[in-house]
Amino acid sequence: MNSIQTARLPLHQRLLRKAERVLGPAGIFFKGFVKHPVMVGAIVPSSRRTIERVLSKVDWEACDLFVEYGPGVGTFCRPVLDKMRRDARLIVIDTNPDFIRYLSRTIGDSRFVAVHGSASEVEAIIRAHGFEHADYVLSGLPFTTLPEGVGPAIMAATHRVLRPGGAFLVYQYTARARELMGRYFARIDKGYEPINVPPCVISWGWKD
Repeated sequence: MNSIQTARLPLHQRLLRKAERVLGPAGIFFKGFVKHPVMVGAIVPSSRRTIERVLSKVDWEACDLFVEYGPGVGTFCRPVLDKMRRDARLIVIDTNPDFIRYLSRTIGDSRFVAVHGSASEVEAIIRAHGFEHADYVLSGLPFTTLPEGVGPAIMAATHRVLRPGGAFLVYQYTARARELMGRYFARIDKGYEPINVPPCVISWGWKD
């Protein structure tokens, strides 16, 4: 898009484009929040302490496939890739095409696949990439504000796609999503990370 076309955009779109240029990944994350606040759920990415806390229960040697819902600008993607085996795979799924384009352009790792789609379609998505089950699934999706029926559909699909002994790693800003998780996961470990904006409630749902 040239400068004349940009000038013709509405003011809010011009401001979003400027934020993306000036702030880099943070600007793209902010743009995604403004366009899809119900799906993004936060205005800033998670803190490093939150990332380490959420990933602390993963057995990386036993992980062939790690899936993430709502990767945003890759806040978790790079730490996950740093910890994964060289023959493992990370598949991320997002409904926001801006995030998918950004991740595909900036993460040049052969183990990484970014898919534009819904988390409720996770089973078909991983099968399309040669997998029957995932070892771990990570989500920062705001389950309490998703459209009616979407949260339960994602939870059910996640439980089905996980191997026995696998886990659903969920970070939220309230504990209300645990009630929904409890319908599908009999064992839920609980955690909390105060050094985050806002403070983060963490749940690890294990598949028996």
